[in-house]
Amino acid sequence: MQVRSLFLLLVLILVAATAEAGKNKKEKTKKDGSKCEDWSWGPCVPNSKDCGLGYREGTCKGESKKLKCKIPCNWKKKFGADCKYKFENWGGCSAQTGLKTRSGILKKALYNAQCEETVYVTKPCSSKIKSKSKGQ
Repeated sequence: MQVRSLFLLLVLILVAATAEAGKNKKEKTKKDGSKCEDWSWGPCVPNSKDCGLGYREGTCKGESKKLKCKIPCNWKKKFGADCKYKFENWGGCSAQTGLKTRSGILKKALYNAQCEETVYVTKPCSSKIKSKSKGQ
């Protein structure tokens, strides 16, 4: 009977220790100690030049913190890195301006960024004539 009681006590201690270890692990995986939920985030500011790795600052009820971010170097800087758009196909070439135009509709605004709903981009018309089939 004593062996059974000792075994039961050992199992209870083991279960309690495992539960405590799990609780500590959950506390460690929490990203920060902040209980604030209304964070206001600024734009991504590159460390050098106008693209690449950088940081964005956030504030909430007197607290502030920085997050790492990245602005792709081939990104349309005119719209900002936090505004993602779904673009249509390029339109035809305008003989008057020599430009092609297409529009983009806002798909996602990251970090509550202020983004335009619709944007328009232009590029010069290509002087090359592309052939559709090369080998016949």
